Amino acid sequence: MSIMNGKSNNKKIEKVNICRIPFTEEEKDLKIPGAEPRMSEITWRIFRIMSEFVEGFQFLSHLDKEVTIMGSARLPASNRWYQEAEKMGRLLAQDGFTVVTGGGPGIMEAANKGAAEAGGVSVGLNIQLPNEQRVNPFVNKSRAFYYFFTRKVILAASAQAYIYFPGGFGTQDELFEILTLIQTKKAIQVPVVLVGKEYWGGLIKWIEDVLYAEFDTINREDMDIFQVVDTAEEAFDLVKDSCPRTFF
Repeated sequence: MSIMNGKSNNKKIEKVNICRIPFTEEEKDLKIPGAEPRMSEITWRIFRIMSEFVEGFQFLSHLDKEVTIMGSARLPASNRWYQEAEKMGRLLAQDGFTVVTGGGPGIMEAANKGAAEAGGVSVGLNIQLPNEQRVNPFVNKSRAFYYFFTRKVILAASAQAYIYFPGGFGTQDELFEILTLIQTKKAIQVPVVLVGKEYWGGLIKWIEDVLYAEFDTINREDMDIFQVVDTAEEAFDLVKDSCPRTFF
């Protein structure tokens, strides 16, 4: 981690041409070697983005009573939170819920496993990555995405509850997006449950002590958007009576 101390080191920053969204393999084939990227070479990606949204929403239209579960892709089956996520998926499936995850390993695999082994609908919204992401074997309905942002929208689009297990930057990103949408009334209030008091405790304390008490950047009621529990059973009790969302 690097934190600037306010002093300038007067280092010259080399100018580079950056394409904010990296080229796909197809776009690399279109690019002239050695030349700067041109918008005319990449504008077609708008249609790919559009198709991912259309196909994603069509995919969701065939599902019912979705609960989205987020968490780390790195936690092994021996980890406590993997086991709680598996239990979470099972409890939801047994009550007729559709379990939606990112389709990868770790917490996602655990939730899909619990749902699939309970005979439920186990959905994976996968991201296409060069080396990391794979669809776990417990997904029985899946959709793959090239762009992270289209996948994020679809992951959030029709869930009637969101459950977050311990995870990394991606999990935090997905959590704060939902909190912001609910806070700003761009999404209706639905259950947002964080599982793992020890894991989430430091973040909650920072939100309370720094964002709210010290800097006054959120309101007191904003902290009521989410709840923190320690077991799958507690999380299930908070989402079991949630109302279905029929559209985003």
